[in-house]
Amino acid sequence: MTALVSSAQSSIPSAAAALAPVLIVGGSGVVGAQGAQALRRLHPGLKLAIAGRDRARAEAVAAQLGDAEAVVVDLRRADLGLPAQARFSAVVVFLKDERLNTLKYALQHGLPYVSTSSGSFEIAPEVSFHLRHPGRSPMLLASHWLAGAATLPALHFSAALRRVDRIGIFALLDEEDMGGPAAAADYERLTTAAAAQILDDGQWRWVRGEDAASVGTSVDGTPIAASAYSPMDVVSLAAATDAQSIRLDMALGESASRRRGEAFSTEIALELEGEDFAGRRVRHRHELVHPQGQAPLTALGIALGVERLLGLDGAAAPAPGLYTPDLLIDPAYFLRRMRESGTRVSSRDAQDARAA
Repeated sequence: MTALVSSAQSSIPSAAAALAPVLIVGGSGVVGAQGAQALRRLHPGLKLAIAGRDRARAEAVAAQLGDAEAVVVDLRRADLGLPAQARFSAVVVFLKDERLNTLKYALQHGLPYVSTSSGSFEIAPEVSFHLRHPGRSPMLLASHWLAGAATLPALHFSAALRRVDRIGIFALLDEEDMGGPAAAADYERLTTAAAAQILDDGQWRWVRGEDAASVGTSVDGTPIAASAYSPMDVVSLAAATDAQSIRLDMALGESASRRRGEAFSTEIALELEGEDFAGRRVRHRHELVHPQGQAPLTALGIALGVERLLGLDGAAAPAPGLYTPDLLIDPAYFLRRMRESGTRVSSRDAQDARAA
């Protein structure tokens, strides 16, 4: 595995311009289009190929971006319906590819691949393809909440603790901020297809019903009914920390900004409980709010993943392998980019920490 990058350049025009286009499957959708825009902001010289089923929609996004092409893909075909002479530098998928033909295409051509829509219970097929072809492509499994917008900050803040015992994530998605049809399909599948995976006192558990139910606290103090959810955050954080209890709870409801009569926002609350370097028992709460909702953060996370996979941050591109965002992107850099994108971050000590 490649070492984490501690700092990154905002743009390396010559390197980006020399690359073949990045193929963005689902790039004409709500989040995919913002992902393309985020990549363009990070690296203006990087060529993009906006891929979808509807050529007109793809052409509209490509025209808005400039220096981008529109292509039509057929996810039922192993070659994606693309010309044999087509050349790309990476494949990024902003939808659930049930047949995994996008992954097969990336592996066949040795291209970096980014997956964004699999729950923790769904990654076995992707992992199996990597195990069969370990030397072909770097594969980034970025199916975390908003592509790492909870996991990377949690790891950044956990560095202030000598020992992390518990990580709790509360993600509030405003009901007016669901996004497009692909995002709605992901939500429906991930909340109904399987129980949610949590780490409870060192034991992996799958919970549903009453065991999955919880109450989260919005950034304005409002309690909101939530339920355990299974993107990749819990398994990534478990592998990266010694925490014995990790759980992500998600609520679909009204954000604090909308209760104030403003537009919707998206909220992430992180609770880290453990021991600080002075030996004191502590419990910290960190709140992250993006005033434009979930799409800009998802787009940013994927853009930073592509930047790292292509080595556009000044460090060598990673070797073929299986990665999650926390294995490729420095948490401090990720959080800095979140702030630059408009994310508001606040932290405080909770006075009701549990007794050691």
